[in-house]
Amino acid sequence: MSQAEQETKALMAELKAHAWILGGLVGLMWAIEFADLALGGRLELLGIRPLSPAGLPGIFFAPFLHAGFRHLISNTLPFLVLGWLIMARDVQEFIAVSVIAALASGIGTWLFGVPGTLHIGASGVIFGYFGYLILRAWFERSLGSIFIALVVFSLFGGMIWGILPIQIGISWQGHLFGLIGGIVAARLISWINGQAKPL
Repeated sequence: MSQAEQETKALMAELKAHAWILGGLVGLMWAIEFADLALGGRLELLGIRPLSPAGLPGIFFAPFLHAGFRHLISNTLPFLVLGWLIMARDVQEFIAVSVIAALASGIGTWLFGVPGTLHIGASGVIFGYFGYLILRAWFERSLGSIFIALVVFSLFGGMIWGILPIQIGISWQGHLFGLIGGIVAARLISWINGQAKPL
């Protein structure tokens, strides 16, 4: 087998792994939504309830729960696109950003959300991906990361309005703290990888 064939085979194996990971996560979200439909929406009650001890487990459950298929559909495409743009460089990087964004979004929502409200959805993680891809360009200042940031902003820049409390029923707290989590992840990972430039 030639070197070109080996490289092609390795690339295909990597892309297949990416598809399994991202497809598996999205598939899990969809399976949970079908189960929630069958249970009359009871799974949604596992979301984040701000300042309630009973709502703390929701920090871990909320990214997989959605308020109906319309909500899930609106999150599926940006999750796949932005998630893959991170994963394309490194799978471990994708995992780290996902965990940091989910925890930042969940904890921030639990601490600063309005008591008595319920927060669910993967959008906090998606905002984390957005923040990571945009700020990675600032911290690394490489042509590749700058190009990706420009593409991401041109495609998804309008979502930034989601961090403002201007839409009823939208968890702007989850969006804001997810974005902050993505920015923190960009700084940490750039620093760990030795790619961070002086501010």
